[in-house]
Amino acid sequence: MTCETPCADCSSACAERPLVDIEDYKAELSKLRARSKALEEQLSELTVESSDSGKGKGKGKGKSEGKGKSEGKSEGEGEGKGRRLRSAEWFNRTDERGLHLVYMDRYLNYGLTKEELSSNKPIIGIAQSGSDVSPCNRHHLELAKRVREGIRTAGGIALEFPTHPIQETTRRPTATLDRNLSYLTLVELLYAYPFDGVVLLTGCDKTTPACLMAAATMNIPAICLNVGPMLNGSLQGERVGSGTIIWRARDLYTAGQIDADELTDMVCSGTPSPGHCNTMGTASTMNALAEALGMALPGSAAIPAPYRERSQMAYHTGLRIVDMVREDLKPSDIMTRAAFENAIVVNTAIGGSTNAPIHLNAVAKHVGVPLDLDDWDRLGYAIPLLVNMQPAGEMLSEDYYRAGGLLAVMADLLDAGKLPHPEAVTCNGRTIGDNVRGKHTWDRRTIKPFSEPMKENAGFIHLKGTLFDSAIMKTSVISPAFRKEFLQDPADPNAFECPVAVFDGPEDYQDRVEKAAIGRRTILIMRGVGPLGYPGAAEVVNMHAPSHLLKRGVRDLPCIGDGRQSGTSGSPSILNATPEAADGGNLALVRDGDRVRVDLDKRRVDILLPENELKARRKELEAKGGYQIPPSHTPWQDIFRREVGGLSEGMVLKRAVQFQRVAQNFPAPRDNH
Repeated sequence: MTCETPCADCSSACAERPLVDIEDYKAELSKLRARSKALEEQLSELTVESSDSGKGKGKGKGKSEGKGKSEGKSEGEGEGKGRRLRSAEWFNRTDERGLHLVYMDRYLNYGLTKEELSSNKPIIGIAQSGSDVSPCNRHHLELAKRVREGIRTAGGIALEFPTHPIQETTRRPTATLDRNLSYLTLVELLYAYPFDGVVLLTGCDKTTPACLMAAATMNIPAICLNVGPMLNGSLQGERVGSGTIIWRARDLYTAGQIDADELTDMVCSGTPSPGHCNTMGTASTMNALAEALGMALPGSAAIPAPYRERSQMAYHTGLRIVDMVREDLKPSDIMTRAAFENAIVVNTAIGGSTNAPIHLNAVAKHVGVPLDLDDWDRLGYAIPLLVNMQPAGEMLSEDYYRAGGLLAVMADLLDAGKLPHPEAVTCNGRTIGDNVRGKHTWDRRTIKPFSEPMKENAGFIHLKGTLFDSAIMKTSVISPAFRKEFLQDPADPNAFECPVAVFDGPEDYQDRVEKAAIGRRTILIMRGVGPLGYPGAAEVVNMHAPSHLLKRGVRDLPCIGDGRQSGTSGSPSILNATPEAADGGNLALVRDGDRVRVDLDKRRVDILLPENELKARRKELEAKGGYQIPPSHTPWQDIFRREVGGLSEGMVLKRAVQFQRVAQNFPAPRDNH
């Protein structure tokens, strides 16, 4: 074959130019292709070890920088090539084709294809908490559609499933029973089914901690999406906050200042749209803390449920979870000790709920991070209150979102040097510092400057003493009237001694509050309402004064109890007392008329009785069989009582905390056939 280039157009000497044969090139290309195929086959058989520490993961969206395990029985083609996904243990089996088809065929019945399921694309669960039974989360039935679209766009396959419903306002005797039950069922679902990652649809109070606890235990890539708060409530031109208005309306009704119809109008005016409470109650608090921990996308917590930005965030959440699976970015990589310390500081700055320590301590236990109430006092007490939002302030959720939400609060904390760990990694693969830097508010009425806060030293105080071993008090809701009456004695500042009126549950309180000896300086004690006593730790400690005091304008009496109170309440209560009366705590020994001393500076609450009197009372109580509680009404109540710990420890199921990083310790369940 001769050279095809004319000599006149050639710059080289003929001696330097070899003759070209196209068949030689074809043969060489064929050899290279064969070699490339052989190398690919060898590469697919290699095991790529995973680093469980999560270091160096995912600094950029859409790029997989994490490593994973490829220890399966076959290697699927498609999205996850190079790392065998967990779902391949169901849908991509070659060791037992019969089982492969058993696991797959029923999913084909509603339109999925075997090509999709065996493609090694990430299978993403959508943990649906919305239903007719849980109206605060019901909007998730719509939001889940956008989550699904995000998952599909990113190359994943979505499988939506229901979680155990939790509705704070309806569930009796208390929704706290459902937190641990929902946690258990969610862990079991995530382990038993072929999920590579999960979007956790959160919202109403206990939904968020239940989801975070389950994510911590299972430890597959997980991300939270809050349903969002309601729109602002309004009545006669004034902002009306859901939940918070109930306590105000109750006092007015008890004092005879409004009738039953006005009571109804006031309460219902606070709940004008889909979503959870529009105040900084437990729902807004826990979803803010999920974002502060790094388990929700930046800026997601405060978006009101009906806003278009909420649906857009649902789509972005669906996109992101697929990348998290590719990066192998897990809850244990995100929910570190540093992340929890950030969350404690944030809780004070936003005026978060007294339920936050219970729930966050529980999440920490399930992820294996040491956290206790001393940490809350040490890290959070000296932080100022920045958010002017009910119940500690005047604004509501729409105002807060428009002012910049949590990003703006954390930007101020970062600038003030009060965000402990700006280097903590979040679910978008960036650090919390990178996420919030420069996101300052324009609205200094709603989010106060760090130098001019709503209140200084606004965190929880961890109290101990002879009345209990552990309890907390929320300082951000101490009103000027309460401070003047109880905390401003020049001879005894930040302390008070008062007689007590003791109530054994809300029924006893309702029966006797108008008859008991209660004066302007009486401490109200509610006992028998903790995890064991109620059961489940009810929100009944925030008691109002009797009508004769309410008519005189007295609204804030100090309350102490072994139960909880609503995060929407502004009552200056001492809560979550541990051990509770039903567990042998000294609260069981207190009687009407006894005197109790509260000293906030010394962090103590003491019953002013001699030791021999306390011993005599305990002996008398034990002779009667101990503090009496109602029987369990259902199997779950009985199981709960046998397994649960105290409020100061997060009220977790004691035997559950031993199960951590389940997906790593037990990569797949045993076959079912």
